[in-house]
Amino acid sequence: MISRKHHKIVFSFFMALLMSGIMSFVISVFNVGMVTNIITIWLKAWSFAFIVAFPTIIVVSPVVHKLVSLVLHEESNG
Repeated sequence: MISRKHHKIVFSFFMALLMSGIMSFVISVFNVGMVTNIITIWLKAWSFAFIVAFPTIIVVSPVVHKLVSLVLHEESNG
């Protein structure tokens, strides 16, 4: 198993993997339809999307955490 100290990288990896896979499939079907070679088209798009998504999530996630902190307020215990 992977150490918990690598949580951010492992989280980013799986988030990029799943989001790029889903989004590339949806966009591929939207652009070309359900053609016979959609799996090949999708896998090519997915590999490119993942290469972009993983480093993007690593860089952007601290900014997103700060934005979330600005938007949310602390709840009182009473």
